Amino acid sequence: MSSLTLKAYAQSWPLANPFRISRGVKTSAETVIVEISDGTHRGRGECTPYPRYGESVESVLNIINDFAKDASNYENINAIQKNMAAGAARNAIDCAFIDYQAKKSGLSAAKQFKIDLNPCNTAYSLSLDTPEKMYETAKAAASRPILKIKLGGGDGDDERLSAVRKGAPSPKLIVDANEGWRFDNWDNHLKSCINNNVGLIEQPLPAQDDDGLKGVSSPIPICADESLHTRKELGHIAERYDAINIKLDKTGGLTEAFAVLEEAEKRGLIIMVGCMVASSLAMAPAMLLAQKASWVDLDGPLLLAKDFAPPLHFEESLIHPPL
Repeated sequence: MSSLTLKAYAQSWPLANPFRISRGVKTSAETVIVEISDGTHRGRGECTPYPRYGESVESVLNIINDFAKDASNYENINAIQKNMAAGAARNAIDCAFIDYQAKKSGLSAAKQFKIDLNPCNTAYSLSLDTPEKMYETAKAAASRPILKIKLGGGDGDDERLSAVRKGAPSPKLIVDANEGWRFDNWDNHLKSCINNNVGLIEQPLPAQDDDGLKGVSSPIPICADESLHTRKELGHIAERYDAINIKLDKTGGLTEAFAVLEEAEKRGLIIMVGCMVASSLAMAPAMLLAQKASWVDLDGPLLLAKDFAPPLHFEESLIHPPL
């Protein structure tokens, strides 16, 4: 019988400022933290339940607590993958177990996955707002190398994007519509992105409207986010998108995320590594994936009023790997 114990608890992280996307406004990040321990060594992982995928803090805690009743469910990484579906709950457990293995063996997670960790620049996200306010926030962030622009607010998106580019002439830009655009205005939005030298367009259409992108020619790579969770969607994605955004809360942890990355590379897809709004505890495992990504968006801790301790070290947008 396994000597491991698993516990989970909710954690609320107030945001430094309200953050708006096309689906609403956040004032805090509501996460779940899992701890796996043998009494001597303890591993931790954090997930962000996402209502877009039918998740809540309560539902994720219920799933985890039910799963934890049988320790054989999480006695090894294969058991976790076999006994739990992809999603936020499995992400926290998967990452906690990998962290536990690292603590127990003295072999870091990076060494377990044979990854050399280096600092990398993350995108810095700008909340959806009026063009005037987005101009001001862009101007304040103009020294950062990559800005991610939340759009999808209907009329005014082209003006918002132009305002951001005026405020921040130099950074690379990612436009994230969060499924907020429609195919009948795609040509106008694409023209605006081209005119403002956008480098990546993330999830422009609702996931159920992906077929609208099949055969579309775009000089700017189009990246799947809400449409991509695990390896099983990659065949569909490769016919409609140029890039994928890998998030641990969607793949259900680092184990499946690396499998997605490997398969996506074989298909010639551009790799982006992203996050939900969460603390440094959630970003640390994603830093392993970031070493193989063309685009990195792990700015969750930069949006918080208070971070997990010890936090990852940021120098503006440069993230240093966990120690």
